[in-house]
Amino acid sequence: MAQITRIFDLQPYYAELFKPKDDVIAGKEDGVWVKYSLQEYVAYSDELCFGMIEMGIKPGDKVATVMNNRPEWNFLDMAIMKAGAIHVPVYPTISKADYQYIFKHSGIKLIFVAGEELSKRVMQAAESCESVCEVFSIKPHNNLRDIGQLRQSGSKNPHREEMEARMANIKADNLATIIYTSGTSGNPKGVMLSHTNILSNVKALSYIPTFGQEAKALSFLPLCHIYERTLNYLYQYLGISIYYAESLATITDNIQEISPDIMCCVPRLLEKIYDRITAAGRKLKGVKRFLFFWAVELALNFDVQGNNSAWYMLRHSIADKLIYSKWRQALGGNFKIIVSGGAAIQPRLVRTFRAAGLPVYEGYGLTETSPVIAVTSTDANGIKIGTVGPPLRGVEVKIAADGEILARGPNIMIGYYKNPELTAEVIDADGWFHTGDIGTLEPEGQLKITGRKKEIFKTSLGKYIAPELMENKIKESPFIDNLIVVGENQKFAAAIVVPDFNHLRSWCRIKGVEYTSDAEMLQNTRVRQRLMRVIDEFNKDFGNTEKLKKVEFISNEWSIAGGELTPTLKLKRNFIHQKYQPLIDKLFN
Repeated sequence: MAQITRIFDLQPYYAELFKPKDDVIAGKEDGVWVKYSLQEYVAYSDELCFGMIEMGIKPGDKVATVMNNRPEWNFLDMAIMKAGAIHVPVYPTISKADYQYIFKHSGIKLIFVAGEELSKRVMQAAESCESVCEVFSIKPHNNLRDIGQLRQSGSKNPHREEMEARMANIKADNLATIIYTSGTSGNPKGVMLSHTNILSNVKALSYIPTFGQEAKALSFLPLCHIYERTLNYLYQYLGISIYYAESLATITDNIQEISPDIMCCVPRLLEKIYDRITAAGRKLKGVKRFLFFWAVELALNFDVQGNNSAWYMLRHSIADKLIYSKWRQALGGNFKIIVSGGAAIQPRLVRTFRAAGLPVYEGYGLTETSPVIAVTSTDANGIKIGTVGPPLRGVEVKIAADGEILARGPNIMIGYYKNPELTAEVIDADGWFHTGDIGTLEPEGQLKITGRKKEIFKTSLGKYIAPELMENKIKESPFIDNLIVVGENQKFAAAIVVPDFNHLRSWCRIKGVEYTSDAEMLQNTRVRQRLMRVIDEFNKDFGNTEKLKKVEFISNEWSIAGGELTPTLKLKRNFIHQKYQPLIDKLFN
């Protein structure tokens, strides 16, 4: 059997193990799913590799891709590595300054970019980088050559012997990729990951799905992030067909079209799905409405470890037939695993989705750990609400004296590119990676995340506040879209809050409040009183020093484009602090 020690070994392994099919990888173009067999996938990546060799790309050269999820990302990914080059995938949503920094810092030789508007920005950034030889587009436009032309060049000049010689020289512990982390402040850090780093994670995760080549995965989180990328390789390792969603806006439609068995997402998406489900329930009348919210309440008491009484299961079977089955059908009717990662998920969402037969698996990790450190599994004690599951097989976890989570294993990065000092700060002499997260290990072995070391702050009274825990709790309310807890070196904690305006519109309609604009509604006395009741309810659960003494509601939603969120939808705290400094000053003065 083909051995998988380098990422491009996935292709011969797939050919040897799985039946031929026409949808190994698929993407949507002009409203039609375009599918590729393994044979087409291999031929496309080989010809692109030949084209790069013909251009003069050498082993160790850096090649960047700036694009949304699409089959071509995979073709290029395999081609780059087969040529012995290093793949540097870059987020399509970052600033021109970040592009310039990454291109210069890594010494990029080639750039592949998708989209006309994005091409302009990338071209402008590349102009000041002497190392860049050429920028290619995915589709023909402007003055750029496209990958079809590069492939054609490779087809005419098939450097197969050279490619195979380069592949033979690549060892498992060689550098495969540099991923620049989005970071919440300062310049991005280039995380160096080897073939072993990533494949150790793939193999350790492979026992969790109980399905394989008959299944389909929907992919929409950025492939330039290691979270989706590792799962992308996992799908190939298991023979699962991969379908790339058109965009975040089309996910629901794409789910209906392909009925996927698995997808990975962030908690924010599950929150939005849950909000849509409950919004549909609020439109019901009479008995149907009563049964809907009875089923919602029942789901909140579901024991995910299966310790539900016979009386509970009888009611659950009724709720499943009348309500939950419709939820599953709305989500394609076929999900066996929904992976949630990138941030903490609300416990009520895990209970509700699992009660409805939509198994949510929570995972935890970082780019530096390829990424998974711990994950929900089907093992004994593999799931516990409020935890991220037990450490992944082959990964050691311990808690430092100050509560920081430390991890060690084959998944730990080589280091930060051109930054040995920073590498030494996070990987100690014994090989333990210092995650920067605070947590505990439960008696049964699951890992519980309790905060971010750098984000925990002290009030002027010397009391510690863990803002992320408070924020995740408050976001359980359908009235709240996002918020940031502030108060470092102040006498009390406060918050800037972005309401969920879709839910607010629905509430206003039911309560007979005329809805004008988002900004005007935040000045409405009844609306403000309702929003403050939400804060007051959560304040009851917080300690005296944690209670939010003051709150400011704002009308502009936070987004990646606006700069408040990272590409994995985490708060960019430094940016938000700078942007809203006058408002923060107002809270404390």
